[in-house]
Amino acid sequence: MGLPNIQIIFKQAGITAVARGKRGIAALILKDATNNGLLVLYSVKDIPSTLSTYNKDQLTKAWLGGTNSPLKVIAYIEPVAATNYTEAMGVLESTKWNYLAIPGITSADNPIIATWIKGLKDNMDIRIKVVLPNYPGDHECVINFDTDDIVVGTKTYSSADYCARIAGLLAGTPLNMSATYEVLSEVTDVPHLSITAFNDAIDAGKLVLINDGEKVKVARAVNSLVTTTPAKGTDYKKIKLVDIMDQIHDDLKKTTADSYTGKLPNNYDNKCILIIAYSAYFEGLENDSLLDKGMSSIGIDIEAQSNFLKAQGIDISEWKKQAIKSANTSDKVFISGNVKIVDAMEDFNLNIGI
Repeated sequence: MGLPNIQIIFKQAGITAVARGKRGIAALILKDATNNGLLVLYSVKDIPSTLSTYNKDQLTKAWLGGTNSPLKVIAYIEPVAATNYTEAMGVLESTKWNYLAIPGITSADNPIIATWIKGLKDNMDIRIKVVLPNYPGDHECVINFDTDDIVVGTKTYSSADYCARIAGLLAGTPLNMSATYEVLSEVTDVPHLSITAFNDAIDAGKLVLINDGEKVKVARAVNSLVTTTPAKGTDYKKIKLVDIMDQIHDDLKKTTADSYTGKLPNNYDNKCILIIAYSAYFEGLENDSLLDKGMSSIGIDIEAQSNFLKAQGIDISEWKKQAIKSANTSDKVFISGNVKIVDAMEDFNLNIGI
């Protein structure tokens, strides 16, 4: 008879996670006299010629990407007279994308956008990121891009005018790679700081560009998170690791909703089928080196299920673990697990004897 169909679906999601994570979607909010509304671009050739020179330049920079170009670039174009980003924010909340930039954003608007992005993650379970210029967001979904005076040929850009480039670069970085030391080949030069200054900037949650004497590249692919907690450790500071976390979250949420929610009775046997399906998904990520092999585990969340039963007035003080696992939990499903995400090679310690 083969595997239950839902397990096959989840296994396929795990197998294809790397392929889907090779090219993300960059989003921009722009202001222009033409093409107002949502614009979806599938290649750099789709950029409307009627846009302003500034906006065409920003979209072109987003398309430069990183290891790959983005899957697509979307832009919400507001009228030039728009005084806030409310309309764009409303549309983008229901549009799929990964990294946002707002070229030319002012320091006064930075906290407004950061608060919105944090709220989408913390309150609405929507996992998206924004690149903001010189803004210490202290959150894994806010990238604090902190390099000014970026020289490209004969032109010099501020960080506010180069966030679109960084958003496209991050959207084009595959899940199995880090943007650390990603080269921006078009950049001629950036400010030369001491190693101590660069280290301090990175420790402060700043994504900065460095000139190594031959090329300009990303010093370290970190987000703005600096305040760690037991729930958010140092792994949450790495853009790569957060991207994998978000891919797992989105895959499991979407596939569960599409293939499981409302479709089967909520009994112990069907919960076990779902647990096996999740395990198959993690196996796919382990085989693609996104997760450590043999380190993934998942099962009924005994603590959460016990608390639910107690809240229903059920005395479980003498129940054995298996009885709690197989108990009727109405329409609620309590599952928990652990995985270990694989980071990229970034720090090397070489001891060579001669």
